[in-house]
Amino acid sequence: MSATRFSATLIVENAEREGFVSEHGLALWLDTPQGAILFDTGQGKALIPNAERLNIDIAQAHFLVLSHGHYDHTGALDQALGKNDSLMLVHHPEVFRTRYSLRPNEAPRDISIPAAAAAAIRALPPQRVCSSRGPVELVADVGTTGEVPRANTFEDVGGPFFLDKEGKTPDDIPDDQSIWVLTEKGLVVICGCAHSGVVNTVHQARRITGEHRVAGLIGGFHLNAASENRLRETARVLLDWNVGFVAPCHCSGSSAITYLRTVLGNRVKAPGPGDTLKF
Repeated sequence: MSATRFSATLIVENAEREGFVSEHGLALWLDTPQGAILFDTGQGKALIPNAERLNIDIAQAHFLVLSHGHYDHTGALDQALGKNDSLMLVHHPEVFRTRYSLRPNEAPRDISIPAAAAAAIRALPPQRVCSSRGPVELVADVGTTGEVPRANTFEDVGGPFFLDKEGKTPDDIPDDQSIWVLTEKGLVVICGCAHSGVVNTVHQARRITGEHRVAGLIGGFHLNAASENRLRETARVLLDWNVGFVAPCHCSGSSAITYLRTVLGNRVKAPGPGDTLKF
């Protein structure tokens, strides 16, 4: 298969590591034989210095894919576009939603895409933007999931997300999408936050590709507030799939990662900024 030389490098991730700027956010550099893909951009301050530290040239990206319209995934989008005047931006139409996180005893927190990022998207010529609710093929053997059907009962969006400060209208985060890569060992699925649920997301990738083997999972899984039932069911399904590796980061949650390790053992990796997973 053409994508067997695929690799994924974490440019932005929550974990602190000497020599890298850390922030609550996520950005990955996906290297394929057909070209490079930037997946998300982090919160804003880490993308460019960390990319430079890694000798990653943002100007070489063929695509910039947004997993969803939260500030910690879109904050450096305008900076990335400033480094690259030819890439194709792929996003879901709902990334522009105004959205809030509402937690007990805390003021409502705006977690929308930043104004500068939204303006940068709208300033792009139409031929450089792919706004799609459905799956998008990026290069051979690599594509997006598009909107992910919420098929099971144990996964939810993973937090107190709303479209208003009063908490009257829940945000179902329909713009949540992931990237799948078809390798000779099966699917590798790269999530931004997996607000649709990791299991739902992989099922969508399997439907799109027809490939049922799951070689691995990378990214944010938003299990930091998951119930015991959700953790148990998620781990059970990963075992049923005989997943090759699981590399949770960003919003996955330390307790969830510990739990997954008790079930999956050394198949659970702990990547940090600067780490590269190769296939």
